[in-house]
Amino acid sequence: MNQKQYEKIKNEKGFIAALDQSGGSTPKALAAYGIQADAYSNEDEMFDLVHEMRTRIITSPAFDSEYILGAILFEQTMDRTIEGKYTGDFLYEEKGVVPFLKVDKGLAEESNGVQMMKPIHDLDETLRRANERHIFGTKMRSVIKNYNEEGIKAIVDQQFEIGKKIVAAGLVPIIEPEVDIHSPEKEKCEELLNAEILKHLNNLSEDENVMLKLTIPTKANLYKELIDHPRVVRVVALSGGYSTDEANTKLKQNDGLIASFSRALSQDLNVNQTDEEFNTALQKAVKSIYEASI
Repeated sequence: MNQKQYEKIKNEKGFIAALDQSGGSTPKALAAYGIQADAYSNEDEMFDLVHEMRTRIITSPAFDSEYILGAILFEQTMDRTIEGKYTGDFLYEEKGVVPFLKVDKGLAEESNGVQMMKPIHDLDETLRRANERHIFGTKMRSVIKNYNEEGIKAIVDQQFEIGKKIVAAGLVPIIEPEVDIHSPEKEKCEELLNAEILKHLNNLSEDENVMLKLTIPTKANLYKELIDHPRVVRVVALSGGYSTDEANTKLKQNDGLIASFSRALSQDLNVNQTDEEFNTALQKAVKSIYEASI
């Protein structure tokens, strides 16, 4: 693990940019950017277009380490280049932004009110390649839809079981058990989630450190004990479908919680904007998310 990157993520001001849309969410991300499905005829062309979008974001002067601590990448993005360098190297060497990698393979069907992660059969190989590509940490997402004690416990168990393998490979895992913002018992789900995560954190050894990525809680500062826990590098928040303004307002109510937004970062960007328009829109989003994170 890169100690300099660790200190940056743990102690500096800023937020994590989520640029990790994968197969299922890429068409939506492209459509929001102004590129409709008829603009590409196969998956390769689709991923070429989304890499162009990500490259435009990352190379923008608005994408600045003064505000952005890290960026989460999709696996294909890690293996592609920006201006002749692998994306992770470009992020850190040219931008001073710490690279993370999404390692999950998507969500299983809903059961017991939750969607667990699908099996990650090639995890060891992915982690080996992540180390080769100078990736600092990983991210993996599962979703809590409804209050179910068995389901919520199973989600947290799965996240930490895989998280410990990632730690053993020398990377810092971002554990992401998202609570659906539309859940009818969102607050109740979050209270149980908080308790289950705390149990697992208390069982980690001194050299096992993790990050958490959580939905902004209904009850402000619910996750303060997690934020202050000695085994937690940082707790970041997902925007979860909230607009930028709404997500920022809710984030500001939680001390020590910083953003890791995807849609809220890119919602005002469009393929047809001039570079000046694009950079201005991105800078506005970056600064507003940064302000909410500090």
